[in-house]
Amino acid sequence: MKIDHGRCWRLPAAGLLVAAALTGCGDDGGGGGGTLTVWSLENQTDRVQATQAVADKFGAANGLKVKIVATDENQFSSLITSAAAAGTLPDVVGALPLAAVAQMSTNDLLDTDAAKAVVDGLGAGTFSPRALELTGQDGKQLSVPSDGWAQLLFYRKDLFDQAGLTAPDSYDKIKQAAQQLNTKDLAGITVATVPNDAFTEQTFENFALGNNCQLVDANKTVTLDSPQCVQTFQLYEDLVKNYSVPGAQDVDTTRATYFAGKAAMVVWSSFLLDEMAGLRNDAAPTCPQCRSDKAFLAKNSGVVTAVAGPGGQPAQFGEITSWTITKGGENTGNARKFVSYMMNEGYTDWLGIAPEGKFPVRKGTQQQATKFTDAWNDLPAGVDTKKPLGDVYPAEVIAALQKSPDTFQRWGFPQKQGALVGATLGELPVPKAVNALTSGELDAAGAAERAADDVKNIQKSLE
Repeated sequence: MKIDHGRCWRLPAAGLLVAAALTGCGDDGGGGGGTLTVWSLENQTDRVQATQAVADKFGAANGLKVKIVATDENQFSSLITSAAAAGTLPDVVGALPLAAVAQMSTNDLLDTDAAKAVVDGLGAGTFSPRALELTGQDGKQLSVPSDGWAQLLFYRKDLFDQAGLTAPDSYDKIKQAAQQLNTKDLAGITVATVPNDAFTEQTFENFALGNNCQLVDANKTVTLDSPQCVQTFQLYEDLVKNYSVPGAQDVDTTRATYFAGKAAMVVWSSFLLDEMAGLRNDAAPTCPQCRSDKAFLAKNSGVVTAVAGPGGQPAQFGEITSWTITKGGENTGNARKFVSYMMNEGYTDWLGIAPEGKFPVRKGTQQQATKFTDAWNDLPAGVDTKKPLGDVYPAEVIAALQKSPDTFQRWGFPQKQGALVGATLGELPVPKAVNALTSGELDAAGAAERAADDVKNIQKSLE
């Protein structure tokens, strides 16, 4: 689902079983010679142009033509399969989320040796260990992780300070704050509840991961009906029914409620950062104080990057996007050079396409350990107004965001169940269970059981 123009990964949601309405891709295979074909899921016009500009610098330095092919996530699955069957695979695919990497791996379309060669050449120690873990499987490096966006809990630090509350980084603190700050005019929290949106899945999973509520266990047994998951469903029910706003909530309404100053907390992706700072006219804060200071919410909001439940350790939902090199192409050597360039000489320009949603997962070089995180801090974010996030948010917030990819966790990937994750994004069993829970149809145990049963059925269909 795309939330607004030019921001496909703000709700990096249904697109995780990504797909590709390719602009003019038909004849552009990976054929050798002087042309390197790169599909990119950064498919908005300004982002395609920015990517092409970086690619042109690489091409000029290497005597190559690099063709960036804008690729829409909603058809990628079928079109990459068709390209493979026709022998017209691109040489490289960029901005690819984890589920799509897993899908390409399942279909044996990835040159994992080439990906490993790029990572080793750049220095594995310069990458976020978690990013490498999420993009690796069975000792193979499936892709080259390029950047990440984070699911975050934003909270009104000014209101928390007035009430003597500490950062809401645990189930107990979240519930306590929601209860204490909830009034007729202010919701304690606003979170997604609609059944047909992966944003609801992402919000729930962000809470679940920190309580060790998992999709499957090490034996690939579905565990959504575990006591830890029931506990997470119970928290969600308590927050929504007792301390939130009425009606079904989605990506737009949760943002609008927080931006209006009518909620003390909201769970949203890091793409909220530029909007909350008043840098986008089409999604500007509307709180009373925001009329005289567009950046009021940015100045008075804290950010929690990892939440802990009573049954787990602090954890956070986040997406890692990657460069992949396809298998069997004639341009493998040039593909490796291109991806290496995009992760080194061209990396700062790549991050600059949307810094609020492109946290560097390569922190620096072997010579300059923090080169790229330092550069990211100064990259201008926003649309109508551009300003570095470091000029708006406190140093501790920027530091937490830079470190967040190191804490990213995801359902299914550690258990090598990426294909199952992708399939659940088509069916959305957890959002459906959350909606049934928050609408009063089911209790926490019933919602957990329904979600587990639905995922088991999906799992059987993949066998």
